Amino acid sequence: MLIKLLLKFINMNKENKQGAFTLLEILLVVAAIAILAAIVIVAINPTKQLAQTKNAQRRSDVNSIINAIYQYSIDRAGSLPAGVSTTAQLICKTGTATATCSALSLTDLQVVTANETYLTAIPVDPTNTATASVGYTVMRSANGRVTVSAPNAEQGETISVTK
Repeated sequence: MLIKLLLKFINMNKENKQGAFTLLEILLVVAAIAILAAIVIVAINPTKQLAQTKNAQRRSDVNSIINAIYQYSIDRAGSLPAGVSTTAQLICKTGTATATCSALSLTDLQVVTANETYLTAIPVDPTNTATASVGYTVMRSANGRVTVSAPNAEQGETISVTK
């Protein structure tokens, strides 16, 4: 359709001695371009793409945290970091004072970042705005399995890893 319009404009332009486009012709081309642009934007859906990117980061962060806890446990004959309890709790940010973590009922995983042995820092959720929490939760089950989750996952996804 757009090609037909353009060919028509070219043919009319040859017949028209002044060589100018009419207002109607210009409006039709602008409308066609606007419709095509809207279709492209809807097809790309930048909001969905951004949410998928954030969720991919969350999956990576959750895996990094659980792997660090697991490696810590292996090096200590199965002993988990002291703060991991049977209740899902938010994880404290690296560098936050232990007393602050305790006062806010946050799980302190500073032992996995000590001397950068397992992690250099606890990863932070991409949309997290809290000053003391990273936005991820950790808990252990009654039989000792550890679960790390991303409660702020977007688009209704559940991001959780258990080892």
